[in-house]
Amino acid sequence: MFTRYLSFRRKALILSLTAGLLITLLCGGSQFLMSRHKQEVRYDSLISGLANYMNGYFSELRRSVDMLQPLTLSQCSGIASELTSRAAFSLNVRAFLLVKDKVAFCSSATGPMQMPISELVPTIDVNKDVDMALLPGTPMMPKKPAIALWMSNPLLANGGVFTSINLNLVPYLLYTARQDEFIGVALVVGNMAFTTWSDRLLLSADLHGKPVRSVQVKGLPLQIYLYADSWMLEEVQFALLFGLMCGALASGLCYYLIITRANPRKEILTAIKQNQFYVVYQPVVDAHDLQMRGVEVLMRWHHPGAGEIPPDAFINFAEAQKLIVPLTLHLFDLIRRDAPMLQKRLPPGAKLGINIAPGHLHADSFKDDMRQFAASLPPDHFQLVLEITERDMLNQREATKLFEWLHLEGFEVAVDDFGTGHSALIYLERFTMDYLKIDRGFVSTIGMETVTSPVLDAVLTLARRLNMVTVAEGVETPEQAKWLREHGVNLLQGFWISRPMRLEQLMVWEPDVQLDGE
Repeated sequence: MFTRYLSFRRKALILSLTAGLLITLLCGGSQFLMSRHKQEVRYDSLISGLANYMNGYFSELRRSVDMLQPLTLSQCSGIASELTSRAAFSLNVRAFLLVKDKVAFCSSATGPMQMPISELVPTIDVNKDVDMALLPGTPMMPKKPAIALWMSNPLLANGGVFTSINLNLVPYLLYTARQDEFIGVALVVGNMAFTTWSDRLLLSADLHGKPVRSVQVKGLPLQIYLYADSWMLEEVQFALLFGLMCGALASGLCYYLIITRANPRKEILTAIKQNQFYVVYQPVVDAHDLQMRGVEVLMRWHHPGAGEIPPDAFINFAEAQKLIVPLTLHLFDLIRRDAPMLQKRLPPGAKLGINIAPGHLHADSFKDDMRQFAASLPPDHFQLVLEITERDMLNQREATKLFEWLHLEGFEVAVDDFGTGHSALIYLERFTMDYLKIDRGFVSTIGMETVTSPVLDAVLTLARRLNMVTVAEGVETPEQAKWLREHGVNLLQGFWISRPMRLEQLMVWEPDVQLDGE
């Protein structure tokens, strides 16, 4: 698991970026939809306001016209002043014209007149009960568009009231001018339209495409169109920015949670609490009679999700994460638990080889930890051998004092994997060691014509001169075992003898090997 940690981080990064992208799309899309919804509400509000205004205005105008209908039966001279008064007090009305036999005979603006409606407003159909037209202007205000409204008198054939009305869209012009998405408002009658973006009449075919909202004024051939941009650049930009911010936050949070949740440091502490670690024992035999003289204790981790995790991976990671002390103390607990059964299987004085990392060796609690561990084992039965890897960097001054203390306390010290690190012979010169464990890389070259063979001879010669017990690791063939014995190696350890075993296997294990010629 730990050897794949960087790969895991990459996967976590990819997963987090994917989650961030999804959140970006979700939040950005939600923000955009929310903006669109608000925009739709504004459309509905504006078109509703316009419709209410127009419906209310024309309803009021209809009541005024209904009050004028009886005047169409009178002479203009007797009613002209009343007609003028009514027009003055009617909002946005330019003039009321009374019509009899399709001829306008009285105006609130000019008094008596005689002009056929067909000449005055050709587009108005007086045969209809109600009709309407848009005018580019009226005689009194020729350059200002107006609405022409015809309402017939039900009691007088071809008679009724003709009204010219100011087009007043100023409030909506001001409103739409403050809203970026609005293009404007159009009033449409037949094929003509009056808009907020032009001061003259337009053909309805020349309007800005399809309106976003439209409504018809009740009882009148008048339609109101609302025009707006369907896609607002600002909305898209804001939604994208909002989505990216949410996505970035979500991606960072997701990555943090994944890494934190799967943090090997946390995994190691959890594994200790849940007893996921266990120990195996690899026999170490005498090179001459192949009898077991002790075991090396090795820690293993069976992760419930990742399965068996390589020791080098989690031990190196534990050192890097400053967890080697609690991990080693847990190892002590596991050995302490197995000690009563090991006492029955191993003879008195049997070696218990335990790997100690420099991080623990130099820890303030090291001496107390070792004393407590030794005191918890069956008295005077096991010889504890602390194996220090030669690759590890040791503080020379501290290590020298510690090794002296260990020897005084009855512990022995072994150089593990000798010849694979940076210090080699200098390591032996500086520190007093009891055992020299020859790395499997040297053992595997036995019988081959390689440069390591003379180096192995030199190492063994040096060990004899320093009175160190030699242990060969990684012995896999009887040829290797025979060569090592003939060259003075004291102890053997490797798959040829036995793989590391759990305690129950060790209890029934018996050596099933012999050297060639024996």
